[in-house]
Amino acid sequence: MDGLKQQLLSWDKEIARPDFWLESVKAKALTKDYDNAKTEFNQWHDLKKELDELLELVKLAKQDEALLEEIRLKLEKLENNFKQLEFLVLFAGQYDKNNAILSIHAGTGGVDAQDWAQMLLRMYLRFCERHNFSAKIIDEVAGSEAGLKNVVLEVAGRYAYGWLKSENGVHRLVRISPFDAEKMRHTSFALVEVLPEIEEIKEIPLRDDDLKVEVMRSSGHGGQSVNTTDSAVRLTHLPSGLSVKCQNERSQLQNKNNALKLLKAKLLKYYTEQESDKLKEIKGEYLRAQWGNQARSYVLQPYKLVKDHRSTYETADVDGVLAGKINELVESYLRQKIKK
Repeated sequence: MDGLKQQLLSWDKEIARPDFWLESVKAKALTKDYDNAKTEFNQWHDLKKELDELLELVKLAKQDEALLEEIRLKLEKLENNFKQLEFLVLFAGQYDKNNAILSIHAGTGGVDAQDWAQMLLRMYLRFCERHNFSAKIIDEVAGSEAGLKNVVLEVAGRYAYGWLKSENGVHRLVRISPFDAEKMRHTSFALVEVLPEIEEIKEIPLRDDDLKVEVMRSSGHGGQSVNTTDSAVRLTHLPSGLSVKCQNERSQLQNKNNALKLLKAKLLKYYTEQESDKLKEIKGEYLRAQWGNQARSYVLQPYKLVKDHRSTYETADVDGVLAGKINELVESYLRQKIKK
């Protein structure tokens, strides 16, 4: 709390400067950080206040045993509040408070892998609903027969990246294939990549001269008006060669803005990777979506089991997990990262 208080005082002085809003992007990012820190500080402050009141009740209970039940109920409430706040301490990474950009790529397994990519998308959308995160598909490529070849999701909300960074890696599915007439068991893979959304990239130049902008006809969903206009946008960063494409919005400008967000996140990875292996804490190593590289396995047949191979946490509630109930998997991953 002392650290948060000092940070808030420092930001108070910064925000009070007459020229604070002259740099609107920087100012917007700082006020967002300020609001998040203020909310967290108030939650801890209220918890401490309630604890002090409870301790006073404990003293009185020595003379009045009728207070014991009230104390028990208050203590139960305090413990629940503490567990929620204690979990936020796990979000100590530099970008954990940021929005997230989540990409899913179908890997080895053909049409089953493409269907698996769509199942994962549904899982993450339901997870976002449970956490009141807003989630928007900014690009997708449909599979040849079913499912998705790849999809990019923008997730906005407090600690969105902190929650979702655990999903980086290869996800393996074992099930009886609905696309196999002989009803054989198939194994398929999908790669999930999660990046923090970056408002501003310090010390990384992003000049107009370095960007190649290409406009093309959208091939994704969105209705007739999208598919008959040149609304899709591809951005290529010439110095690095990185390229991104967005096509799901009706407006060319909206697609360009979404592509710029995705490009900034990829540039953060690219330039940080040139300097240090610390990027693995942000994005993780690139892994092919195939045998031997899986971060998590989901088995539907011959038994039901979801296992995270990094934390060793496992659960038989596969249906719940695929319905977006991944909190325990996320927490197990974050706690083992803290131990390391």
